[in-house]
Amino acid sequence: MPKGYIVITEDVEDPAGMAEYAKLAGKAMGGATVLAFDGKAETIEGQWHGNQTVLLEFESVDAAKEWYYSDAYQAAAKLRQAAADCNGVILSGF
Repeated sequence: MPKGYIVITEDVEDPAGMAEYAKLAGKAMGGATVLAFDGKAETIEGQWHGNQTVLLEFESVDAAKEWYYSDAYQAAAKLRQAAADCNGVILSGF
């Protein structure tokens, strides 16, 4: 079964709100491995959104979806979405 990945781009407008998000999200990270967090991603083609990019790895796409849509993470996600303009995708590995 291929791994699942979540990529989130964030244009942070409220750093204090993001700090609160980080505290709550940290408690809900079960099953997620943070592969990358970058505040200065180098755009090599087109337009990139935001000033922060996060790459998370999961055992499968289903595990990524379970985590993202879980009550625990959705409580944290609301704080992130209030503090930043965000885009996110779930990708399937090979």
